[in-house]
Amino acid sequence: MTTLDDETIIVTGASRGLGASMAKRFAREGANVVLTARSEPELQEVADAADGEALVAPADVTDEREVRAVVDATVDEYGTVTGLVNNAGIGLLNMYGERSVLHEVDTDDFRRILNVNVTGVFLFSKHVVPTLIDAERGNVVNISSGLGRRGAAKWGPYVASKWALEGLTRTQAAELADHGINVNALDPGGRVQTGFWDHLPASEREDVLAPDVMDDAATALLAQGPDGITGESMPADEWAQRL
Repeated sequence: MTTLDDETIIVTGASRGLGASMAKRFAREGANVVLTARSEPELQEVADAADGEALVAPADVTDEREVRAVVDATVDEYGTVTGLVNNAGIGLLNMYGERSVLHEVDTDDFRRILNVNVTGVFLFSKHVVPTLIDAERGNVVNISSGLGRRGAAKWGPYVASKWALEGLTRTQAAELADHGINVNALDPGGRVQTGFWDHLPASEREDVLAPDVMDDAATALLAQGPDGITGESMPADEWAQRL
C-alpha cells in the first residue's frame, strides 16, 4: 500500500478542485502537506477538512517573493521539502466562461495565463529544487492536460501554456536525474469538476470526472524513490498501469 510517511509536499492551487482533493489525500497518506493558493480562507477550509498535517501558506504563484516565502515557511516548519505538485492553472474558460480564437485573445489575458501556468511552475520549481538536491531525493509532479499534447481551436493560451509545461517537465527531468529527483507530468484524462466547466449545463456534465481522479496516480508518483520513472507525461489512468 502506498503511503507518504516522512514526505513534505507543497501543493499549488490547493484551495479547491483537483488541488484540494490531492492535498487531502496526501495528508491522509501521512505527508506533511503545505497548501498554497491566493485565498487564505479557502485554504483554511481545506486544511480543516484534511485528515492529517496541513500548513496554510497563501501566495500568488507569479510573485517570486511570495513563492520563496512559502518554501521558507515549509522548511522552517518541517525541516525540508521532498515533493512539489505544480497544480495552479487558469484559462479563458474559467476566467470568462468562454473561449476565443487566438487572434482575438486580449494580450493581457494571454500573458496572465502564461504567467500563472508556466512562470508559476518555474518559480516554485526554482525555489524547491535546491532543497530536493540537498536531500538527494524528491519528486516534482506538474499537472498538465491532454491539450499539452495536441492543439484545439479556441484554446490557444491554455494550449501554449501546457505545451510549455510538457517541455519544462522533460527538460528538468534530464537536469535532475543525477540528483535522484523525478520530474513527471500528470493529467486527469478528461474534463473534471473544476471552475473550467462551471458554465456547462447539467446535461453536459454527466461525463465530467470527479476531482479525485488523479489522487491515486499523484500519490504513487510522490512516493517514488530516486530510481523512479522520470521525464514522462500521461493521464491518470495510464500512470495507474505504470506505477
